[in-house]
Amino acid sequence: MKPRVSVVIPAYNEGAPVVPFLDRIFEAITLPAEVLVVYDTVEDTTVPFLESYAKHQPQLRPVHNTLGRGPAKALRFGIGQATADVVVVTMADGSDDPMQIDQLTRLVERGVVVACASRYMRGGQQVGGPWIKGHVSRLAGVSLNLIARVGTHDATNSFKAYSRAFVERVGIDSDAGFELGIELVAKARRLGLPVAELPTIWLDRADGTSNFKVKAWIPRYLHWYLYALGLSGREGGGGGRGGRS
Repeated sequence: MKPRVSVVIPAYNEGAPVVPFLDRIFEAITLPAEVLVVYDTVEDTTVPFLESYAKHQPQLRPVHNTLGRGPAKALRFGIGQATADVVVVTMADGSDDPMQIDQLTRLVERGVVVACASRYMRGGQQVGGPWIKGHVSRLAGVSLNLIARVGTHDATNSFKAYSRAFVERVGIDSDAGFELGIELVAKARRLGLPVAELPTIWLDRADGTSNFKVKAWIPRYLHWYLYALGLSGREGGGGGRGGRS
């Protein structure tokens, strides 16, 4: 049976905690699905746990990213390997609510090109996490929705569902960090395509440390912010065209 949703998860040295995370993912998803966990190197500590888990869970696909290191390339490669018409991106740190994967998928099946899990709309919440990261992303998301009417209060959140046809149409230009989320919202806005959101509660990861680098990636987020506003006619810097690798 062809999956209705491909869940793409970038992983970096998650180790043993990836097992209970995957348990929650498969417990939550009720739709026919494939789960692609993307890692950069065979030495990644996540790999042996993925290989062991896949032996009893055929819906899990460990995927070795060959585009280069980093979350942007891992996401681009993973989306390129997806086979479903809807792709959901979520993080391996357990911060996102896997119970909403089905809901986000159904929003895309109803016709939106991007369905966003929003921390900053009414009913949403962010619990924990670095103060500056939270305030910068909130300011960016709320102001972008107010000014550009992009369809979501949380354009920077990575937890989103995408129409694969839309991604293949507009391509992915992001080449660093987690800018993919705001990039595809900005491209949908410029094309006048529908974006929707539902409230989510984001919980800071319980294990490990975040790989989000605020200072390094803010200029890239700013580029897509301006692009959504129509103040930049240039698309991203070198991530390549096309959702498929």
